[in-house]
Amino acid sequence: MDELLSKHRKEQKDLQGRITQKKKSATKKTRRGINDDCERMQRELNERHQTEIAQLNGEPLEPVEALEDLNLDDEAPADIESNENKTPQDAEPTPNPAEEQPTQTKKPNRQKARLARRAAEQAAAAEAAAEEAANQTNYRGDEKEVMDAVFKKLGLKEIEVNPDGHCLYSSVAKQLDDSGLGLRPDPSRIVLQPTTQSRIDTVASPQHDGYRAVRAVTADFIDQNKDDFEAFMEEPLDVYTRKIKLTAEWGGHLELQAIARAYGVEINVVQSDGRMEKFEASDMDSFDEEEKRKRVIWLAYYRHSYGLGEHYNALTKQS
Repeated sequence: MDELLSKHRKEQKDLQGRITQKKKSATKKTRRGINDDCERMQRELNERHQTEIAQLNGEPLEPVEALEDLNLDDEAPADIESNENKTPQDAEPTPNPAEEQPTQTKKPNRQKARLARRAAEQAAAAEAAAEEAANQTNYRGDEKEVMDAVFKKLGLKEIEVNPDGHCLYSSVAKQLDDSGLGLRPDPSRIVLQPTTQSRIDTVASPQHDGYRAVRAVTADFIDQNKDDFEAFMEEPLDVYTRKIKLTAEWGGHLELQAIARAYGVEINVVQSDGRMEKFEASDMDSFDEEEKRKRVIWLAYYRHSYGLGEHYNALTKQS
């Protein structure tokens, strides 16, 4: 029994790890289905464990169908009535228990039998589901393989960035600093708010807290060009820009477009399927070739390889 319980504890721990991984990779569209799937997995594992314990204790897994509605304590009504009308002299002699053959068997526990049968059926379904899951596509491994092939083809080197919700802005901040452009955009492109200027001035290290400055610049640019962005928002402009500036809300297409225009850069995003998406300012043709090369930012966008879900890493050209 100790060995079985130890095995059950390990399986519960492994399942919790899988459930945590699945929930972290959920999106708004898939979250409900993933939660249902996780609840099903936990329920099926619990029921399989109950079945294995029942088997180890020698409890039956299948009820005896003929006994399903049998009550061994019932007597025929006519026999009960006739016995009640008999005098003690007329009553049949009490049989000697030692002479009874064969010995009466113990009444089966129908409820336990039904539970064990149901648990066995669910355990079989869980095994089938596990086998099906084992044959599913390895999204994480495939994604990494595709990305590495693209990096090699384009001569890019990947730089890991903390998966903390600020990854997009941290990746941009590092490359702005490395290229010499800096975190303060050209005043002709954007009028910085005093709080944004303060964030830029107090950045200790672009690689570690530069995201604060890039977030503030992005929020200011969207606010000052709301006609270009507001139609694509699902919430009021002030709420949207406040999240960009003050929280760890993930960035996406709108933010990438705002960053490209605010800093006058071209942003190339390598996708998990090998495609590349480009965001750039409208006046890139005004720069000479050397300046254009300086104003290119590379990002790697992952969907499956990180526990929190979507993630950006910085990319640089190999020397």
